[in-house]
Amino acid sequence: MSDESGLWLLLAGPASATAVYWGLYRYYRNTDKSHGFERETTVEAQPITGDDAKVGTNNGTTQSRIRGENGGAYRQRVQRVQRSSDTSPDAESGGA
Repeated sequence: MSDESGLWLLLAGPASATAVYWGLYRYYRNTDKSHGFERETTVEAQPITGDDAKVGTNNGTTQSRIRGENGGAYRQRVQRVQRSSDTSPDAESGGA
């Protein structure tokens, strides 16, 4: 193998990597095909129409707790999962 063919092969790696990177960048970015919304779209400004109507009030927001909360009643909130009859406790814990 001569030195010239080795040099060509050595330069082919970075050149092909650069070409692949450039190709993937162009494929996924599509900067030449992207739509410039701010440049290509005109939006006509119009005055706001309509009115505001008060629907209701939210009273009682000064309370630090919620009535009927069950944060401390763990057993009441979380139900125990029922095991199927074919699984024994020893099989789950790895015991013999």
